[in-house]
Amino acid sequence: MGTIPKLLILAGAALIVIGLLWALLGRFLPLGRLPGDIAIEKEGFAFYFPVVTCIVISLVVSGIAYLVRLFK
Repeated sequence: MGTIPKLLILAGAALIVIGLLWALLGRFLPLGRLPGDIAIEKEGFAFYFPVVTCIVISLVVSGIAYLVRLFK
């Protein structure tokens, strides 16, 4: 099996794990509805931009990448 199929299988498995964790932890951590997220809801129109959620996810992913490089 080549490199690309292994990478795609690993990426799919990682997405499944992330989805399951998000579903389980979503009850306790309201990602997507944090204070600072922009939500405009009017009659017949809804706009939502999760600014703070994007920042939190970016910090977590950056921290994980830093730890991976540190212990490599």
